Amino acid sequence: MTTAADARSPATGYALVAIAASSWGLWPLILDRASAFGGIDSSLESLIVMLALTLGAAPIMLRDRVSGRAPLRAWVALGWLGVTDAMNVVLFFRAYQTTSVAIAVVTHYLAPLFVALAAPIFLSEKSKQRTYVTAFAGFCGLVILLHPWTADRKPNDLLGAGYGAASAVFYASNVIVNKRLMPYFSGSELAFFHGLVSVPLLWAFVPTGAWQDADPRGLWWLLLGAIGPGAVSGLLFVWGLRRIQASRASTLTLLEPFVAVLTAAVFLHQPVSIATFVGGAIILASAALVVSRP
Repeated sequence: MTTAADARSPATGYALVAIAASSWGLWPLILDRASAFGGIDSSLESLIVMLALTLGAAPIMLRDRVSGRAPLRAWVALGWLGVTDAMNVVLFFRAYQTTSVAIAVVTHYLAPLFVALAAPIFLSEKSKQRTYVTAFAGFCGLVILLHPWTADRKPNDLLGAGYGAASAVFYASNVIVNKRLMPYFSGSELAFFHGLVSVPLLWAFVPTGAWQDADPRGLWWLLLGAIGPGAVSGLLFVWGLRRIQASRASTLTLLEPFVAVLTAAVFLHQPVSIATFVGGAIILASAALVVSRP
C-alpha cells in the first residue's frame, strides 16, 4: 500500500532501488580493504553499518513523517523489522568472511525467491504456479553452485553458503515487513525506529575486546561503507520500495550480486569457476522469473 504521491513516481522508485542495489555490490571491496589492516569481527562490522543508518535517518525523519498514529501491531512489527535487519546484515557479512564472494552473494540472493513465495500470504499478491517451479530450479542452481562432489570445494564453502541462505530468509522478511509498514511510517522513520532495536541487538553480539583489536585504518574503511552502501543506500532503498511493488524491487536488487562478483573478480582477483557461473545464473534467472510479470 502506497500513498498517492508515491504511486505517481514509479520511475523514481526503480532508480532509487537500482542505485542502492548496485552500491551494495561494492561491499566485498570495502570489507576486503577494511580487513587488510587486521580482521574485524562481522558483528562489529554490522553494528557500525546499522549505527550509521540509524543516526543518518534521525535528522531526515524530522521532516519526513507519516501523519497519524500507528497502531500497536505496527510498532510490534517494527520491532521485528529491527531484529530481521540485524540478523540479515550480521549473517551476510559473516558469509563474506567465511566463503568466496560468489557463493556468499548468490546464496544471499535466494531472498527474491523467498519474497515471491511469501508475498501471496503476507502481501495478498496473486500466486503463480511458475513460482514453485522456479523455486525448485533455484535450489538446483544452489547445488550446482556449491558442487560438493568436486575436490576444489573449500571446507568453509558449505558453512558460508549456510550463512548466506540464512541471511536471505531475514532479508526476505525485511522486505515483506517494510512493505506492510509503509502506510504507518515514512522511509526515514522505518530506518530510524528499527535501528533502535537493531543497534542494541548487534552490540550484544560484539565480542569483548573487538573494538580494541580493530585497526583504526580498517574502521575508517568500514565507516566509509557504513555511510555510502550502508546509510545512504539503505534510505534510498526504503524510499524506492514505497513507490514500486515488493516483487519489482526484489528483481532490481539482483544487481547487487552481479556487481559484487564482478568487483571481486576485477579488484580482488577471486576466480569464478564454470560451476559458480552456471549455478549462479540459474539462481538469479529463477529469481527474476519468479518476481517478474509475463
